[in-house]
Amino acid sequence: MSDGGFIPQSFVEVPLLVPIGAAFGIDPIRLGIIFLANMELGYLTPPVGLNLLMSFVPVPKIRPEVLRATLPVIAVLGVGVLLITYVPWLTTLCQN
Repeated sequence: MSDGGFIPQSFVEVPLLVPIGAAFGIDPIRLGIIFLANMELGYLTPPVGLNLLMSFVPVPKIRPEVLRATLPVIAVLGVGVLLITYVPWLTTLCQN
């Protein structure tokens, strides 16, 4: 089931971000990894939170429980996004 957001958003944002990243000397593979990690973090957190909202479809009564359960995942993903953004060798280590 597609949310209809990732592919169109990628077609709009990637051609704009790649030349900017190249101008700043950011490796395109690293930029792609940062982009995908940020997209997943955005899909987990409100107000968009499509991945989170899709988990409410089968059992809508457990929303507070699901929201509390996702907080540690969001925190770990947030730390991961910060690490891959500000520590370049983490994303380009296996490239060669």
